[in-house]
Amino acid sequence: MYRTHTCGELRLADAGKTVTLAGWVQRARDLGGMTFVDLRDRFGITQLSFNMERDKVLCEEARKLGREFVVQATGMVRERESKNANIPTGEIELIVTDVKVLNSAKTPPFTIEEETDGGDELRMKYRYLDLRRANVRRNFELRHRMAIEVRNYLSAQHFLEVETPVLIKSTPEGARDFVVPSRMHQGEFYALPQSPQTFKQLLMVAGFDRYFQIVKCFRDEDLRQDRQPEFTQIDCEMAFVEQEDILNTFEGMAKHLFKAIHGVEFNGAFPRMSFDEAMNSYGCDKPDLRFDMRFHEVNDLVQGKGFKVFDDAELVVGIKAEGCAGWSRKQTDALIDFVKRPQIGATGIVFVKWNEEGLKSTVDKFFTPEQITTLAERFGMKQGDLLCIMAGKADKTRKQLNELRLHMGDLLGLRDPKVFKPLWVIDFPLLEQDEETGRWHAMHHPFTAPKPEDAQKLFDARGPRQRARQRLRPGDQWH
Repeated sequence: MYRTHTCGELRLADAGKTVTLAGWVQRARDLGGMTFVDLRDRFGITQLSFNMERDKVLCEEARKLGREFVVQATGMVRERESKNANIPTGEIELIVTDVKVLNSAKTPPFTIEEETDGGDELRMKYRYLDLRRANVRRNFELRHRMAIEVRNYLSAQHFLEVETPVLIKSTPEGARDFVVPSRMHQGEFYALPQSPQTFKQLLMVAGFDRYFQIVKCFRDEDLRQDRQPEFTQIDCEMAFVEQEDILNTFEGMAKHLFKAIHGVEFNGAFPRMSFDEAMNSYGCDKPDLRFDMRFHEVNDLVQGKGFKVFDDAELVVGIKAEGCAGWSRKQTDALIDFVKRPQIGATGIVFVKWNEEGLKSTVDKFFTPEQITTLAERFGMKQGDLLCIMAGKADKTRKQLNELRLHMGDLLGLRDPKVFKPLWVIDFPLLEQDEETGRWHAMHHPFTAPKPEDAQKLFDARGPRQRARQRLRPGDQWH
């Protein structure tokens, strides 16, 4: 065998053992009389020790080892004089008696470290090198562990994992299909599945009752921050159930994953929030509840006072940032520049500060002190707080204010990645309206309970030919 142990395995209890390790040279340090080499594999790092007095030839060989050389080293495990508490193997080192270069390497184009000096483009060009970094490898390990725990949980809930076909007939979905030409049937094409929707419904009809699959899906659509042309989802289907059964089942899965992967337990049920409340209070259908900054609408308090931006707006809404009244003009201008970016598209922000001199706003000339005080009361404002108020079309302004809210959460360190606040957002509408075209389209949400007026909108949105072809009539049920 090329190795008897991994580079992350040895501990102080192994002192005195003769072992063989194999891996990549992470870094080397030449201290004159001694040379130290950090040897890395996917399990960890072990320090190799070479001494000029003990073996001059071997030490000179070690000095020739470059970064990312693949080597095999044999020696005796010994307690380190200068311990490294930052790595699990930091109490020992290997006194090398033999070293063999299995494969030499050119100097890599960037450092193979967690904090590398390679940019995104360079790292993607040499992806095989980027994958050697410990933080990238941990992402793969997390995904692996989650897949195992998902299977364990769903199997215990009597789900069957069924592998569904990838080459299928095109079906009407929310995006364009990727198509694959058929060699056997000239001029005909297969479609890659946007989801296994047809097959899982066949399984329910066949009486399989509960199905799941960790499945690859394909959608020929523009890139988004959370969507690629191909992606993997945990796909499930259940028969003889109601909404509450679905919520309880997958809340249980989320709790199981948090406990098994992170050691985090949640007491009680996850809170629930309606789609309307989420959009009105946070401008987002997946609000971050790790911090407050809830939206407050103030149309009734600020319109009709002569400030055209507010008077002409469909919605005037704001958030309160606690303890930010001392922010400088440079800091508040940076917030304005942030929301004016093309990705957000806002025109500006109105600020209200409560500092030692009292309440001050950037639109004081349009409002009396009493009106500003009433505005502050709406937000529950206290001395030291800062209000950020935006105005415009309702849906667009809420989304813009949500971006500002998340940005300020980052600036204030309120979005701790080690803090988890699960939430169910329920009662999604069946349809949403495109801001530019005004057309209605389906939202495709599993917990949608369509209202009659939503069905009528969809009926009205379709032309006479579509209605005739699909035999749509007012009052029809939607599935």
